[in-house]
Amino acid sequence: MTYVFEPPPVISLWIEGEAARFPVHRIYCVGRNYAEHAREMGHDPNREPPFFFSKPADTLVIDGGDFPYPGQSQDVHHEIELVAALGSGGDNIAEADALSHVFGYGVGLDMTRRDLQGEAKKMGRPWDTGKGFEHSAPCSNLKRAAQIGHPSSGRIWLDVNGQTRQQGDLADLIWSIPEMIAYLSTLFTLRAGDLIMTGTPAGVAAVKRGDVLEGGVEGVGTLRTRVV
Repeated sequence: MTYVFEPPPVISLWIEGEAARFPVHRIYCVGRNYAEHAREMGHDPNREPPFFFSKPADTLVIDGGDFPYPGQSQDVHHEIELVAALGSGGDNIAEADALSHVFGYGVGLDMTRRDLQGEAKKMGRPWDTGKGFEHSAPCSNLKRAAQIGHPSSGRIWLDVNGQTRQQGDLADLIWSIPEMIAYLSTLFTLRAGDLIMTGTPAGVAAVKRGDVLEGGVEGVGTLRTRVV
């Protein structure tokens, strides 16, 4: 098969301890999935139906790479998250079967141009400019669920320049991972290679050039990136 120009390379993540890599299909993100974060963003944390937005796969920053501070923004925020990586998918997945579709887990950052997101909210417009920009999804290596299980509790945190900014527990997720997968599969056909960023705890705040962000999820792994 020939193309009018060279197709882009496959976006992929390392799998801990393996030579093979995990090819990424789509990145889905769930909004306001920790009660305290919902409150700090000015919303009621009651269990309303979950909502999702997406990031392009090529916004991933891998292998501990730097995060370039984006243009058109003066207020870029960090959001540390557990990432679920799917090894299979489908439509209308039953909640009881959802975890069987999870290949493994990693740690991610949903970097956000908060000022552009805020403008979009006020005008009733999509969040793409605030969420889906280049390098907006730093992500760690993945660990297989077969090795670490399916975490439902455990500390999640982010330090900026050695000072703790975000801290929570996976047990505080409003929507569990099986619930998220089941609901998301009613909206989209999920595929092997999809990543689901599962929400961030309270403490989101602005970053500046030179900041070092180090965070992790207990039992899953850690992530480090520098703002440049």
